[in-house]
Amino acid sequence: MVRIGYTMMTEQAGPRDLVEHVVGAEEVGFDFSVISDHYFPWLRAQGHASYAWSVLGAAAQATSRIPLMTYVTCPILRYHPAIVAQKAATVQLLSEGRFRLGLGAGENLNEHVVGGGWPPVDVRHEMLEEAVHIIRALFEGGHVTHHGQHYDVESARLWDLPEQAPPIGIAVSGNQSCELAGHLADLVIATEPKAGLLEAFDRHGGKGKPRVGQLPVSYDPDRDTAVKRAHSQFRWFGLGWKVNAELPHPDSFEAATQFVTEDDVASAIPCGDDPEAFVEAVRPYAEAGFGEVALVQIGGDAQREFLDWSAKTLLPALREAFG
Repeated sequence: MVRIGYTMMTEQAGPRDLVEHVVGAEEVGFDFSVISDHYFPWLRAQGHASYAWSVLGAAAQATSRIPLMTYVTCPILRYHPAIVAQKAATVQLLSEGRFRLGLGAGENLNEHVVGGGWPPVDVRHEMLEEAVHIIRALFEGGHVTHHGQHYDVESARLWDLPEQAPPIGIAVSGNQSCELAGHLADLVIATEPKAGLLEAFDRHGGKGKPRVGQLPVSYDPDRDTAVKRAHSQFRWFGLGWKVNAELPHPDSFEAATQFVTEDDVASAIPCGDDPEAFVEAVRPYAEAGFGEVALVQIGGDAQREFLDWSAKTLLPALREAFG
């Protein structure tokens, strides 16, 4: 069985629209929702980047059933881990226990805004590991003082704690992050259906823990329109995280993707209105062992039509295929 989720993509819609969209996702029957946490869009054509945590607070109040999750928050530069712990505890309370805290080592695109340079990946993983320890310590209650390699915390305490702390997910893209996630995470997050990532996660302590994937899609009754929209807003997706984590600005992604064609995008992202194409795009995640897959409908102005089509056509097709 694969649970199907909905993505609030902060890079492609404004905050009020994002809340309206997740309310619609709950109404049509998506199993869970996730939200990106960006300071910049990937490409200028996307045109947005609101503060994910304000949107989460509003979404928690506007919905009643659908689980919420960051996909993902970077707690190493732009946010101090003590502040991430406070935000996550607050959203867990507002949502009455429906929140999961997805964490990752981040992208230069979003973290460069606070200055100080962009650390190499080994250092980023060190910082993430230390950040997770701080967040978990604060979730346990009491005062926390910490003087580590990367962070200082002076007598911090969360005064509003949920009865159940938010589960922590960690995003993975290689063996080093899989080892970190296996040791520290309650669930694993990945944007590629690579069984090897989950096998590495299991080897390092992740057996039996949930695994959540994500898949971009471009629904439109006119396939050419769907392909053009995907190319305009999502052609960065195929660069891979070794590149995506390093580039500092939307203009960098424009330059890096200038030779990506519409055919390239259409071969990687299901486009149009054939539900079987979407089912087949989800299938590699199911076969790799993902129990949850969050869909990203490309285009902020294409969400209502996508939700309507999902209710009538896509979700029934996916549930018939995957339970």
